[in-house]
Amino acid sequence: MIQNFFKIAWRNLLRNKGFSFINISGLAIGMAAAVLISLWIKSELDYDQFHENRDRIYEAWNKATFSGKLQCWNTTPKALARATEKDIPQVERAVRVNWPNSLLFSVGEKRLTVSGNMVDTGFLQMFSFPLAKGNEKTALSNGSSIVLTEKLAKKIFGNEDAMGKVIKIDNKDNFTVTGVLKDLPKDTRFNFEYLLPWDYLIKRGEDDSSWGNNSTRTYVMLRKNTSIEAANAVMKGMKIRYSKDEDPKWEMFLYPMSRWRLYSNFTDGKEDGGLIDFVKLFGIIAGFILLIACINFMNLSTARSEKRAKEVGIRKVVGAQKGSLVGQFLGESILLAFLAGLISLILIELSLPAFGKLAGKELALDFSNPYFWLAGIGFVILTGLLAGSYPAFFLSSFQPVKVLKGTFKADHALITPRKLLVVLQFTFAIILIICTTIVKQQIDHAQKRESGYARENLVYHFLTGDIDKHYAAIKNELISEGVATSVTKTSAPLTQGWSDSWGFEWAGKDPNDKTDFDRYCADENIVKTAGFKLVKGRDFNLTQFPTDSTAMIINESAAKVMKFKDPIGQIVKDDDREWHIVGVIGDFILQSPYYPTKPMIIEGSKSWFNVMHFKLNPVNSTADNMKKAQAIFKKYNPEYPFEPNFIDEEYAAKFKVEQRTGTSAALFAALTVFISCLGLFGLATYMAENRVKEIGVRKVLGASVAGITTLLSKDFLKLVMISFVLACPVAWWLMHKWLQDYPYRVKIQWQVFAFTALLTLLISVLTVSYQAIKAAVANPVKSLRTE
Repeated sequence: MIQNFFKIAWRNLLRNKGFSFINISGLAIGMAAAVLISLWIKSELDYDQFHENRDRIYEAWNKATFSGKLQCWNTTPKALARATEKDIPQVERAVRVNWPNSLLFSVGEKRLTVSGNMVDTGFLQMFSFPLAKGNEKTALSNGSSIVLTEKLAKKIFGNEDAMGKVIKIDNKDNFTVTGVLKDLPKDTRFNFEYLLPWDYLIKRGEDDSSWGNNSTRTYVMLRKNTSIEAANAVMKGMKIRYSKDEDPKWEMFLYPMSRWRLYSNFTDGKEDGGLIDFVKLFGIIAGFILLIACINFMNLSTARSEKRAKEVGIRKVVGAQKGSLVGQFLGESILLAFLAGLISLILIELSLPAFGKLAGKELALDFSNPYFWLAGIGFVILTGLLAGSYPAFFLSSFQPVKVLKGTFKADHALITPRKLLVVLQFTFAIILIICTTIVKQQIDHAQKRESGYARENLVYHFLTGDIDKHYAAIKNELISEGVATSVTKTSAPLTQGWSDSWGFEWAGKDPNDKTDFDRYCADENIVKTAGFKLVKGRDFNLTQFPTDSTAMIINESAAKVMKFKDPIGQIVKDDDREWHIVGVIGDFILQSPYYPTKPMIIEGSKSWFNVMHFKLNPVNSTADNMKKAQAIFKKYNPEYPFEPNFIDEEYAAKFKVEQRTGTSAALFAALTVFISCLGLFGLATYMAENRVKEIGVRKVLGASVAGITTLLSKDFLKLVMISFVLACPVAWWLMHKWLQDYPYRVKIQWQVFAFTALLTLLISVLTVSYQAIKAAVANPVKSLRTE
C-alpha cells in the first residue's frame, strides 16, 4: 500500500514538473531561511547557559538618578564583592572581573600582546570554564599564578606542556602557569585568553577599597535554596551603607544570569527589552518566510484543481473515501517537503559562512547530534502538513457527480482563499521592503551627522611599555620626520568614553544638580590634533602657559549646564583639585552617533593618560607614514609590538549593529519577494494555460497583444495594491516604534511608501508579464484547433 502510494505521488510529481519545481524551490528556500534564522536564535538563547551554577549566578547593578533620569548600569565599586559576602547571608561567593587588559607576554625571545582579565580566586569555581590541566580551586590562589586557554598555551609553548612554565609580563613580573583552560565556548560574554589573580591589580596600584568609583563588574553566587528577594532586600542599601555622602535614593540590585544577554536594557529604572526584541522579530520573520513558501504550495495546488478534479471524481466513484484522498494529498506534499528539505540542507551549508559573518557568529549544523535529525524530520513533516493541509481538504471535497458531468468550475469569486493567500504573501514582503528602506535611511542619517572632529588620518596607540616614558622624544621625532603634524596624549581613544562623573562643583551650581558629564583627559594640542571646533578661548599650551597643567576645556553642552556668562577663567572643582577653564569646543560624538552628546569636560596634563593620538601628515602616503612611525615606536619601545588604530575605522564600527540589522532585513525582504514571485509566476503560468482558448477567441476578434497582456495582469496587480494598502500602516507602526530607541533619528517620509509601491508593482509586472505576453502572442489557430 505504501509502495503504491509513493508510486502515485511520484507519478503526479513528474506529470507536473513545472509546478513541482516551483513548489520545491519555494519550500527549499523558505525552509533554508527559517533554519538559518533558527540557528542564530538558538545561539542567542544558549548564551552563557552552559554554566552549572547559572540559576544561582547574578550580576550586581546600580540604580540612581542622574541628568533627571533613573538609570541602571552594571559597573560597581571594587569594594562591593567582599561586602556582599560579609553582609548578605544568602551569598556563597562573590568575584570581581576587571576590564580586559592587553599585556605583553615574554617567553624567551617570543613576545605577544595578549588580552585577558584579573579576577578573584573563586572565578573558576563560580563559572563553568573547565580546566584541561590544573585544579579550579587552587589555580588562582597564588599571587604569581596565571591560567591560560589551550589556544594561547599552544601559541606560546607549542606542543610542550605549559604547566609550571614561567611567563614574564610587561618585562617585569614573572608568573607561573598553574592551569590550562579548554578554549572558551562561542556563546559567552567572557572573552579572555588568560586569567590573573586580582592581587596583581592591587600590585599595579589599583585601590580596591573605594566605594566612590564604579569601575568593575561584580558577580555573586547565592547559596542553594535561598531567596533572591531576601538577598536583594539587603543589597538595595549597600551603597548607602558604605558611602554616606551618596544620594539616599541610590540602590543596588542583583540581576540574574538568565537575563544578561537578552533583557538588560533599562528605561527609567525598569527592564525594557533588549536583544530579545530582535530574537522575537527574527523568529516572526522566519515563521513568515516559511509560511509564504507554504502559501505558494497551497495556491499552486488549488489553482490546478480543475486538472485533478476528474481524478478525484473517478477515485470517489470506485470507492475511495475522503480520508484516503486527504492522506494521499498530504502524502504528496510531505514527499515534496522531503525533497525540498534535502535541497535546503545544501543551501544552508553553502550560505552558513556568509550568514554567520553577517550575524557576527560562527554557526554550524551538528550532523552528529541525533536530536538534529529528529528535529529536522519533524520540521519537514510539519512543513509538509502545513503546506498540504488546505489543498488536501479542498481537493478531496469535490463532488464526483459535478466533476464527471463537466459542471465543476473553479472558484472565480471576488474573494477566494487563493487571493487572500497572495495578499498575505505580498503584504509581508512589502512590510519588509519598507522597513529595510527606513533602516538604511536611519544609518545614513547618523553617518552624515557631523562628528565634531576630523577623523581622517587620525591614529591612536595605547601607551604600552615605555611609550609614556619616552613620550616627548616620540612626539618630537614623529613631527620632525614629517610623519605627523600634531601629537597629543589622552585618557581614552576619541571614539570611546571611559569615564563619567556627576561630582563636579562650580560657582552657582544648584545643590540638587546631578548632571552626568563625560570626563576626558588630554595633553596640549588636543584641539589641533583632533580638529575640534574652538568656539571660545584656546587649546592647551604648556609652553606658553605652564599653569595649563590644571587647565580645562569644556564642550558647548557643558557650558549650557554650567550657565556661565563667560566660561573662560571660571573654576571647576573635581574631587580635591581645581581646574580653570581655558576653552570651549563644539560638541563632538564620543560614543553613539544615534544619541545626543553629553556635557563634557576635558582635564589637562595633571590628569591621567592611556593613549596617544597623532595626526598623519597628508603630504605623504599613509603607508610611508606608518612605516616611519613603526620605526620610531620600535626605537623607543623595542619590546612591544607597534599596534596603531585608525579613528575613522573605529568610528565606522559604531554603525555595525544597525548595518547588520539593515542587511538582514534587506536579505529577508529579497527572499520573501523572490518566493512570492515564484508563486505569482506559477499562478500566471496556470492562468495562461487555463485561458488559452479565451485568448485565442479574443485575438480572432481583434484584441491587441497589449490589451490581452493587461487583461491577464490586472487581477494580480490589484491584489498587490491591496497588499500595499494593508502593509503601509503596519510598516509605519513597526518603524515608528523602532526609531523611538534612537533620540537622533530620521523622519518617516511618504517617499519611502511611494518608492515601495512602484518597486513592488514593477517586480509584479515583470513576473506576470512574461507569461501574459507569451500567451498573448501565441497563434490562436493552435489554441482553437479542437473547437
